[in-house]
Amino acid sequence: MKKIFFLLMLLSAVTGMSYGQQTNKWHYLFDGKSVTELRGYKMDTFPSEAWKIENGALVAQTGVPNVDFLTKETYTNFDLTLEWAVSKAGNSGIFYNVLENSSHESGNGNSPNWLDNFEMQLLDDIDFNDHEPRRSAGSLYDLIAPQNKQLKPVGEFNTARLLVDHGHVEQWINGRKVVEYELGSAALNDLIGRSKYKSNPNFAKSTSGHIMFQHHGQKVWLKNIKIKRL
Repeated sequence: MKKIFFLLMLLSAVTGMSYGQQTNKWHYLFDGKSVTELRGYKMDTFPSEAWKIENGALVAQTGVPNVDFLTKETYTNFDLTLEWAVSKAGNSGIFYNVLENSSHESGNGNSPNWLDNFEMQLLDDIDFNDHEPRRSAGSLYDLIAPQNKQLKPVGEFNTARLLVDHGHVEQWINGRKVVEYELGSAALNDLIGRSKYKSNPNFAKSTSGHIMFQHHGQKVWLKNIKIKRL
């Protein structure tokens, strides 16, 4: 193990890249213990009041101000995997290409970037008050409903995968591909033009950025978060 660590440090010194910046290498963003790869939205530190480590998972706390967390590094093409669970009526999501240009609105507990970036939805499909398929678990939020989805009961961990590969995007739930689309395609642009995003000139304009995880005010558990640059 020490030899491997030394070789990684030597490689980083030679290439000027951290291990997390290397392509085609899996890298933990959260391994159950450390949040050194993460920080709060528009923060220098991790939001430890809003998210706590419990039994190897990052757990969104209730009764506190909602604070999303994101990756310290930025990504363009990547393969992201994690395990997730939500409480009854729980809601969360994964955003990508986040630039931190937006601010929280007073009285609005949603993510500041929820109208600016694509989101893979994480949700309790049964008891959350919105049952529109285009906003259900695994969806490309408000744009594409998931297909072939099988969720585990609320409180149990599901797996999620978000693949962004040179304009081709796939979203997976529990080993099944549920959404697929091409960035910039006529089909996707048509969906955007008929959605709530149509009046936002900034929507999905960034092509690289941070990956962000949403605190929506309900309990959510996230663990084994790892990523591979492509």
